[in-house]
Amino acid sequence: MGRVRWTICALLFLATSINYMDRQVLGILAPVLQHDIGWTEKEYSYIIMAFQIAYAVGLIVAGRMVDRLGTRIGYAVVMGIWSVAAMAHALARSALGFGIARFFLGLGESGNFPAAVKTTAEWFPQSERSLATGIFNSGANVGAVLAPAIVPIVTLRFGWRAAFLTTGIFSLSWIVWWLWRYRVPSEHKRVTRTEYEYIHRDPPASVARIPWSRLATIRQTWAFSLAKFLTDPIWWFYLYWLPKFFDSKFHLGLSHLGLPLILVYNFSAIGSIGGGWLPAFFHRRGMPMKRARFAAMLTMALAVLPIFFVGQLSNEWASVGLLGLATAAHQGWSANLYTTVSDMFPREAVGAVVGIGGMMGSVGGVLFSWTVGSLLSQTHSYALLFAMSASAYLVALAVFRLLAPRLEPVVIRGQAAGIS
Repeated sequence: MGRVRWTICALLFLATSINYMDRQVLGILAPVLQHDIGWTEKEYSYIIMAFQIAYAVGLIVAGRMVDRLGTRIGYAVVMGIWSVAAMAHALARSALGFGIARFFLGLGESGNFPAAVKTTAEWFPQSERSLATGIFNSGANVGAVLAPAIVPIVTLRFGWRAAFLTTGIFSLSWIVWWLWRYRVPSEHKRVTRTEYEYIHRDPPASVARIPWSRLATIRQTWAFSLAKFLTDPIWWFYLYWLPKFFDSKFHLGLSHLGLPLILVYNFSAIGSIGGGWLPAFFHRRGMPMKRARFAAMLTMALAVLPIFFVGQLSNEWASVGLLGLATAAHQGWSANLYTTVSDMFPREAVGAVVGIGGMMGSVGGVLFSWTVGSLLSQTHSYALLFAMSASAYLVALAVFRLLAPRLEPVVIRGQAAGIS
């Protein structure tokens, strides 16, 4: 059997790594930029909210565009948009300028996960999708690790504007490689007949036309979307406020901020792959696959709970350990949550449903970012924010189980082929 599908997974991993490098630069430089530009906690939260609002709107557009244009062209277009926007941060001179650049970065980056999840549905049988999703999703953590390793060095030597320009080189290189090498399995010259049959071994998926208005009436859409609404904001919080938390709590400068962040996000990379592998582990021990998926999600939700105590700790490395566990659990949760879409929906609807769920996650992120800015301005304490983060996943799992208790496949009758 060939291994071309894992080469495609590697490309998705690289794209997701670049995606998170670009978005993480601002969070790492936040203490420096707050001093140089002079923005307040609320203004910083508004900059983050600009990204999240654009991300929410862009997910709907991007999911539909990827479904219609296909993953090869659609993925290249969205990465081109976010690459230009990422480099445009170097031109900003005020909080408003950063907000504008951040808005367009959100529009472009919104396309990454709809495109990646749809590509996974095209290239992997159902039994391998959660592992493939976990692998490419771990690119988020690798990007978040590479950013604190690279950005402080570039900034201390060449200035913060150079840091925003540096990551654009990686994006442009990936676009060229993707357009050159990517094809769907039926058109890829290196795919063997055995691998092609393995990829398509599941029963044929429905090709019914599912209007967006119809998707919004399906319980499974809301199960995924509300889980994203409740848990995506926690990851945004980790990305954009952990550098500020370490700087304010333990007085770390830019030259010492990298190691704690690198350790935290290394944990999250392990969690993403481990969380994607966990359902298969449970399944091999006799648990039905759908029950195994929920068991993995429950395991991840419970692993987040110790973060409740982070705001009360006075030891930097104890905080790193609990935060690392929490970020690992989030990524393991996310890998399984994304896979529930391809478990329940026909391939032609995957991009759209992921886009709807991502939009809801961004709406939750906007609300949570506003809450973070307001609480920090008033209390200067992270304790309540970590308490909210600890409980979000168990609440999300309860909501998901209520709306889609058995991961029932969506069956659409009486519709024409395609997605509208």
